[in-house]
Amino acid sequence: MQTYLSEFLQHQQLPRDYLVTAEQHFTPLLKAIVRLAQNSQKPVIFIGINGCQGSGKSTLADYMSRVLIHEYRLNTVCCSLDDFYLDHIQRQQLAKSVHPLLATRGVPGTHDIALLGNTLDKLANAETGFPLPKFDKASDNPVPHKLWPQVTAKIDIILFEGWCWGTPPQQENELWFPVNALEQEQDPEGIWRKFVNHQLALFYQPLYRHMDLWLMLKAPSFDCVYRWRLEQEQKLRQKLAGTSNQHTGMTETEIAGFIQHFQRLTQHSLVSLPDRVDHLLTLDRERLIISG
Repeated sequence: MQTYLSEFLQHQQLPRDYLVTAEQHFTPLLKAIVRLAQNSQKPVIFIGINGCQGSGKSTLADYMSRVLIHEYRLNTVCCSLDDFYLDHIQRQQLAKSVHPLLATRGVPGTHDIALLGNTLDKLANAETGFPLPKFDKASDNPVPHKLWPQVTAKIDIILFEGWCWGTPPQQENELWFPVNALEQEQDPEGIWRKFVNHQLALFYQPLYRHMDLWLMLKAPSFDCVYRWRLEQEQKLRQKLAGTSNQHTGMTETEIAGFIQHFQRLTQHSLVSLPDRVDHLLTLDRERLIISG
């Protein structure tokens, strides 16, 4: 086994079996990306990756970037929509001026969209000498700017992943009825969900133009998100064990409440995106790829 693959498995806390799945399902995708990079006139190729919480987006991006770098000698960078969240104070201000639910990071409207657009433009223009934002979920704030990684060399491929990345806005009539208890109890008039949908249509959708190829990790249903999110939390605790980081994570009850913020757009993505993406990887309840 190549050293970089061993390091990948260790970093992601994965069994060797993951590489069997990767070889079968990701190799054709990687070859398609390489062909795209070789034949494109653009200086940088963007790959958009959509998938619900816990579906394996960041793991997939990490694997693909390592292979593209080591096997194909293509300078590849992974970016996440999660790294562009507004800080805690900014979201508190948004909660006061628009709706209390916006204090919680996650939905469109809780990201620094100006920073996101500016960063994508710089990447698309193959600029160097600027930092890539990073967000610390443990502190619920961006990582200090001085610690953001710098783009110091020309990038060939950007792997950009996000739970709602690529998702189109809903129709107005789809916003009328709440999809869960959180919307029923805390957004009975639909102010929050209408604001989120407006942000998605006005500010996020125009940025999709940067993407040259779209990939989706499709969950069987939103019901899987709770269990997958629990597994993510457990992995994070293990990774931080023995470090100075005091992150204690969320309880099962807190996670159950937190994921309700994502339910509407996750369900909308599961219905609206499969026919729009270039590559669809369908998952079973254990996150095993059953088609694609």
